[in-house]
Amino acid sequence: MNRVTHFEIYTDHPEAVQSFYQNVFGWKFQKFEGGPIEYWLVTTGDDKEPGINGGVTRPREGQSPGTLNTIAVRSLGQTVKKVEQGGGKICVPKMAIPKVGWLAYAEDPAGNVFGIIEPDTNAE
Repeated sequence: MNRVTHFEIYTDHPEAVQSFYQNVFGWKFQKFEGGPIEYWLVTTGDDKEPGINGGVTRPREGQSPGTLNTIAVRSLGQTVKKVEQGGGKICVPKMAIPKVGWLAYAEDPAGNVFGIIEPDTNAE
């Protein structure tokens, strides 16, 4: 089964959002170097406890502030086909996240956007 493994918070004010979540929930933030965009990794707690970690970044062109979930899959190519066959569409095509995996963004038939990632530490 494919599970949500990551969330992203999109905001025009990443520093203010980081301060908020750090003060309210104790989350930790670390700038991710070497990626295609300015990005901060979010650690929400101990990996031994239930929950997921995420990221904070600015919205991309045409994107609104909000939260987006990313689902880990075995094959990005096969999942893209299933999305399209199921009435969804790919809004951001496959891209490499260095040393993390292959990522794309999709939209379900109701217009909800989500990420799909094929983990691959060799991605560049």
